[in-house]
Formats: sequence, structure tokens, C-alpha cells
Amino acid sequence: MTWAAGECYNSNIGLMKTFNKRGDKGETSLLYGVRVPKSHPRCEAYGAIDEAVSALGLAGAFCKRVGQDVLQGLQRELFIVGAELATPPEHYHKLQERGGTVTSAMVDALERRVDEYEARTEMPRAFVLPGAAAGAAALDLARAILRRAERRVVELSQGGEVKNEEVCRYLNRLADLLYTLARFEEGERRLYV
Repeated sequence: MTWAAGECYNSNIGLMKTFNKRGDKGETSLLYGVRVPKSHPRCEAYGAIDEAVSALGLAGAFCKRVGQDVLQGLQRELFIVGAELATPPEHYHKLQERGGTVTSAMVDALERRVDEYEARTEMPRAFVLPGAAAGAAALDLARAILRRAERRVVELSQGGEVKNEEVCRYLNRLADLLYTLARFEEGERRLYV
């Protein structure tokens, strides 16, 4: 289930309509039915996560060296992040009970993958210009979008709106991994500033 209620396939309900007209006045539903303006900081945060998921899909269409399984696994994990961000604090315990939260093990796995790909490529010693390879450029786009999401999550965290500190750690480490994957993907075709 995606994090915007009413805009998804929910295995408990079945196929849902593409539109329900409930957002026509500028409001949307968070998980567990809480209505907020579409300009709410939570919507900004999970919206940026949604953009990053799409950018990873674009990357997958172009990547020749980074495997689809790696990118699709990251996309799926970002749905967990999105669910956390779409859950109001007063309902967070419900999400925890379902087991749909970011864990330290997920962060650790990202760190291991960064180490793995750093060992497989020569990392740059100067600033890199995105665009040497289409897949790498899409990964860099996903990373930039993810950094924006991270800034929104930090803002929410500072206001006590994010209950799980692993969310910020996960986003930070994932951005590091995307940078590393982009360098791996571009190989020797690297462009420098």
C-alpha cells in the first residue's frame, strides 16, 4: 500500500479508483485517516520520497552495471520510509505493530552495500559532473531528490513529528549509496568539474 490513502492498491481492499475527489479542495489523507492540507510538511517529505522512488525507476531503465534487483529493493524500502512519514505521531504505534518501520538493520545493510561498491570502483577525488552515463545521471538525480527529502525529514524530526530516528539515518546513508552507485555505473566515463 502506498502512503497516500485512497491512491493505491491495498491488498486488504483490492484495486482502488484512480480518483476519489477527496483532494479537490487541497487536502489529503495521511495513513489512519487523518486529513491535512496538501502543503503540510509531511506531504512535502513523503512527496520527495515518492519522487526519489520514481527517479530510481528511471535509473533502472538506463543502468547497465547496477542491477535492477538492487534498485528495486531500494524502491521498496523507500515505501517503508514513506509510510513512516505519512503516519501521524498519534498513530505511530499502529505502524510499529504491523512491522512497517525503518530499522537499524536496514541502515547497516546500506553501509555494507556502500563498502561493497566502493571496493568495486575507483572513487573520485574531485567534484563530479552528473551526466557521463544516463544511468549514473538518473542515480545522481535520485540522490539530489533524496537529499531534499532528508532536509524535510530533519525539519519534521526537530518538531517531534518523526518518532523513529532511524529514518534520518537511513536517508543519509541511502544518499551516500546512490552517490557510490552512480560512480560505479559511470565507470571510467567520469566527468569532473
